[in-house]
Amino acid sequence: MITRFVVQKRELFANGHEFPVTGAYEKLVGKLYGEVDPRNRLNKIIVLLDKAPRNERSRVEYSADFCILKPLDMARGNRKIIYDAPNRGGKRVVAFLNDAPQREDPSTLDDAGNGFLMRQGYTVVWSGWQGDIMPGKNSMALTVPVATNKGQPIVRQVRTEIVVDEKGVKSRPLSDDDRVQSYEAAWFDKSTASLTVREKSYGQRIPVPASEWEFAACAKEPRGGQETVAPSTKHLFLRRGFKPGHIYEFIYEAKNPLLLGLGFAVVRDLVSFLRYEQKDRAGKLNPLGANVPKSRIPSPHVPRPEGVTYSFFPRLGGRQRGGPLRPITHAYAWGRSQSGRFLRDLVYHGFNEDESHRKVFDAVAPHVAGGGRLFLNYEFARPVTSSQQHTNQLDPELFPHAYNTIKDAQSGRRDGILKRPKTDPLVFHTQTSTEYWQKRGCLAHTDGKGNDLKLPDNVRLYVIASAQHNSPFGSEPEKDDSQFFINPLPAGDLLRALIVALDQWASQGIEPPPSCYPTVKDGTLVAPRQDNGFPKIPGVSYQALHNRQLFLNYGPNIWRGRIEIHPPKAVRGAAYKILVPKVDRDGNDSAGIRQPALQAPLGTHTGWNLRPRGLAEGELSGLLGSYIPFPKTKAERRMSGDPRLSIQERYQSRDDYVRLVGQAARALVAQRYLLAEDAERIIAEAKKAKF
Repeated sequence: MITRFVVQKRELFANGHEFPVTGAYEKLVGKLYGEVDPRNRLNKIIVLLDKAPRNERSRVEYSADFCILKPLDMARGNRKIIYDAPNRGGKRVVAFLNDAPQREDPSTLDDAGNGFLMRQGYTVVWSGWQGDIMPGKNSMALTVPVATNKGQPIVRQVRTEIVVDEKGVKSRPLSDDDRVQSYEAAWFDKSTASLTVREKSYGQRIPVPASEWEFAACAKEPRGGQETVAPSTKHLFLRRGFKPGHIYEFIYEAKNPLLLGLGFAVVRDLVSFLRYEQKDRAGKLNPLGANVPKSRIPSPHVPRPEGVTYSFFPRLGGRQRGGPLRPITHAYAWGRSQSGRFLRDLVYHGFNEDESHRKVFDAVAPHVAGGGRLFLNYEFARPVTSSQQHTNQLDPELFPHAYNTIKDAQSGRRDGILKRPKTDPLVFHTQTSTEYWQKRGCLAHTDGKGNDLKLPDNVRLYVIASAQHNSPFGSEPEKDDSQFFINPLPAGDLLRALIVALDQWASQGIEPPPSCYPTVKDGTLVAPRQDNGFPKIPGVSYQALHNRQLFLNYGPNIWRGRIEIHPPKAVRGAAYKILVPKVDRDGNDSAGIRQPALQAPLGTHTGWNLRPRGLAEGELSGLLGSYIPFPKTKAERRMSGDPRLSIQERYQSRDDYVRLVGQAARALVAQRYLLAEDAERIIAEAKKAKF
């Protein structure tokens, strides 16, 4: 429960700009304090909770950063929370739903982007949930206790992977991420540790002699450039430096595990407090307000932006007459990638039920989580990592992967993410093409043996066809070190329409648009083979490379949150069947929600890209997709041998192209996958596109 909710800073957002209907917004920044009861059945699932220090009430304490953007006049808002689970401490929902710059201290009108969430009237909430995030830089951090064995340090063998793509790097934190804390080595004794290196994920591990590495940090002096090497239990130093793109696997004995699973309880307690309580235990009022006069509720006849719905205030305590009015009627959670997996795990572990047995979130919307869960509720957890084809492939993203309760194809266990009908939320699961290649996205809707699953009634699944994980907005194709241009397909256009549909489903019972994703049954979900129809484009090496899901042996206590085998051992002949979207003759995904840019394409958009020469060439390049433009003319196509029709052969003129874009956009509006305002913008942009 929340014991203290301390607002440390309160200021007008965007200099008091008046958003349509909702009016001005304000920003609240502060610290929340809380505690959990280890004896409560809802909390017992938290790994190491029994080994955490307790206060005088026999509770385990925590504190976390929070940030809230809310209508200055709550009566003018829609009385609904969107909780954005921070991604590695960072704020994401405003960037993705408002097409805004990705900034950690949203303050200006520019930070509001197109103002979508504000025009809808939402209260946007962030808080720390990841207990190893470094504080500062406006990140959302969480402070959790260190677990001990009756006051003595807990020591376990752990494994970490370090991949550096820059030249000249000689030391890295053991977490391989400057944003998060590292588990410190229990001692400097190198005989209890081992280091190997391999160029590619499936390559042979080559031992690195102990004489070539140290528990140490290396820094260069800013002026003279001289290196300074100092012993450190939280860093790995290589005398010859890290080979760019190579995978360094370090196994060592670490101490002092953080109680990271407590992050689930923190989010549960925070949103429950904001939604249901009038004040904290210290008597401080809930900053979202609990006494808004009924006379200030906006009339249902007031003009409002597209998709906005209002709910009249219910009374606190249900049907009682009189008494205070509760301004928050609904709470939704949105999380992208890592934080989307966090939301799947939060629901799976039962944290959508608060300690008073009330539902916390009416709906959750994990975006680009794929079929995975999170490396969080474990001893010596590392939630910052993400299993991908080239990096951290062996980190646990265990069954269950699907929302249905099914029998695991490998372990024989029966389980599912949704198994508590009274408190399970509605689910809008959205993903892109990348999740099928890198994040085993098929396992969210197949059984691991290659068969379709029927989605539960409270789940909708939408695939943004041919888009990439790191979906930008309104950008031209860019180039980095990857082999191909970065896929420019946006996600925000569709996500906005889907959030409107989710709200209408949760608050009014209006059936949402039908799920839209590739399936085995209709032949649009296929094995990732080189002969599955991808065109033979000159200069493109299509290897059908993907992130496998082996069935791994982590030791007998893995289901209790302890990993004892490093590296985990693949069980011979046991693996989950990974499937990917089938493509059309242009190489674009044939199923899912196909944006106008796919229905009237100017190039091939994929969910994968490849690493360049010298950086594990040919491995998948992170979570990036590719854009491969069509030849402009028939002559150019014939000269290059490109099998794809040229732009000249596809469209009679720019007007013809704009007509087809408009036709596709308006069809998506009719299907409720796109808002009318976004359709008009897309058509306007088509008129300016490079053609």
